Amino acid sequence: MARKNIDFSLMITTFILVVIGIIMVFSSSAYYSLNKFQDSFYFLKKDLMWALIGTGAMFFAMNFDYKKLRKYSFPAFLISIILLILVLTPLGISINGARRWLGVGSITFMPGEISKLCAILFVANSLSNNIKNIKSFFKGIFPYLLIIGLYFSLIIFQPNLSTAGTISLIIMAMLFVAGMRWIHMIFLGSCGVGLLIVMIILAPYRMKRVVGFLDPFADPKGTGYQVIQSLLALGSGGIFGVGLGKSIQNKLYIPEPQNDFIFATIGEELGFIGCITVILLFLFLIWRGIRIAINAPDIFGCLVATGITSMIAIQVMINIAVATSSMPVTGVPLPFISFGGNALVIFMAAIGILLNISRYASIDDK
Repeated sequence: MARKNIDFSLMITTFILVVIGIIMVFSSSAYYSLNKFQDSFYFLKKDLMWALIGTGAMFFAMNFDYKKLRKYSFPAFLISIILLILVLTPLGISINGARRWLGVGSITFMPGEISKLCAILFVANSLSNNIKNIKSFFKGIFPYLLIIGLYFSLIIFQPNLSTAGTISLIIMAMLFVAGMRWIHMIFLGSCGVGLLIVMIILAPYRMKRVVGFLDPFADPKGTGYQVIQSLLALGSGGIFGVGLGKSIQNKLYIPEPQNDFIFATIGEELGFIGCITVILLFLFLIWRGIRIAINAPDIFGCLVATGITSMIAIQVMINIAVATSSMPVTGVPLPFISFGGNALVIFMAAIGILLNISRYASIDDK
């Protein structure tokens, strides 16, 4: 099939989100980084560097025939599993009580972020080769439950329930699009909810987060602290916000405001208008991803596009839900916007793959 032009609207939307992210990372981190590193531009410089690397990764993936990714999907799967195992060894780096990083010196990365894209490619290739069995639970669904179980087990010991859950949801979304039966989806969804409840009960700190979510003001200096500061930021922003760089809550009130709670800074500085703009940009990006998946020329392309779009959609929903106190606090970055080097590179590379699929998709209104 002849190549067409890429989906420029998707690419432009991605760049707009990245630029917003760079601006908001600087605005939210300047005071914090000045106090911690004596350099107001500490996070800005790092974010700019990773954005440039991510742009290179996106353009490379955009021009690399996505069909060739099939032969690299199994090696990518093996590498992701090996990296997750290494995290649990003495080579893993512990930060704030969690062992989620690998690296040397100041250069670190999270194998959990890499695993999301690796899992998408591997499952997409495997499903496209075995699509005829998708209606069968044991032949079509059970093998992928083992894959979910493997990723979940390795990541939950870090511990990182949010990333383990995200990968599980991504694979389930791919199974659903591949044609799994509704009865299987309902059964597995019920099992997933039951497992989540058990994981919360077995971990006291997770139970505290749930209690803090139900009534954050019961413990305003403990479990409810982050949520309260986030709500204060969102509430004080009003319709138009207090202005860039004029946030009060990111002045050492919200811990590391450039990461998981960056949406709160957007709400405070840019107001309701800023929040809605960011949400609409994400909705447009997700819509373009869905269209690419629907119009992909083959099952592999459809499932890869589904996985990538699901990954972005799931993380956007969780991050904004946490910032608005719509669910318990959990560490999920806002795609393209939150500070985080390897996450930004992975997301931009994933968009590059989506753009490459769009070259072959039958979409007229690009």
